[in-house]
Amino acid sequence: MRRIYLFIYIAAALVLGACRNEQTSDSTVFVSIAPIKPLVEAVVGNDFEVEVLVPAGASPELFEPTPRQVARLSRAPWIFGTGLLSFEQSLLGKLEQQAQIVNLSRGIELLGGSCACGHAHHDHAHHGVDPHIWCSPKALYRMAENIYEAIHTTLPDSTKYEARYTALCQQILDLDEEVSEMCRYAPHGYFVIFHPALSYLARDYGLEQVALENDGKEASVKRIAEVIDRARRDGIKRVFYQSEFPRHSVEAVCRDIGAEPIEIDPLNEDIFNNLRHITRLITE
Repeated sequence: MRRIYLFIYIAAALVLGACRNEQTSDSTVFVSIAPIKPLVEAVVGNDFEVEVLVPAGASPELFEPTPRQVARLSRAPWIFGTGLLSFEQSLLGKLEQQAQIVNLSRGIELLGGSCACGHAHHDHAHHGVDPHIWCSPKALYRMAENIYEAIHTTLPDSTKYEARYTALCQQILDLDEEVSEMCRYAPHGYFVIFHPALSYLARDYGLEQVALENDGKEASVKRIAEVIDRARRDGIKRVFYQSEFPRHSVEAVCRDIGAEPIEIDPLNEDIFNNLRHITRLITE
């Protein structure tokens, strides 16, 4: 008999625990991709858990939230995204409270382009718009402002978020100054990259991005020959690429240039150190 009571007690505890977890799920906020996570964490502190929707190593263009994830998302106070990726837009049709979704590209002057952040070249939500806004510190500043405004609108009486936001802004300004200084002394004024993922970084800091791929399509033979001739003439020593793209294609170009293929990861969660690292590689 005691065993029966013990079983009932354990079962009840598990059920209550599960219910408690469901009830407190509104303390979790979501971000679409990893680089956004540290920005949101900097503002919310320990008040909310921040969860990334797209798993590490997965393609944002191929990601589709499961019904269980959508159910969790519907209870979240905020879902922060670029507003420029396909799955972010598809969420609008799946959530009743669309005000939960915070578009962090608001106020940023967007660039033309296309995104194929994986092997399959799917169009993103805004066809013809480059979504890689998180790759520029100047854009990060505006993204941080959008994050704070969304939180302040929901919780206007909490001054702690303003203090954290101010500290985040200073961190971004410091990064902006470092990147500006490095780009000021860039030896060539341009860099060669397989997929044009650094368009906003190039635009905002006076560099030229020379991409071997355009709108999800590999460059023509003529285009590749022009890039090779220019890079060889200028002594370019690095060609950048993302791990999602074929290294062998980059290696072939590098052999003709006499350059080294360098892998970068624009989706790295440590956005501040990652942008420092990428900028240093470009400008050394």
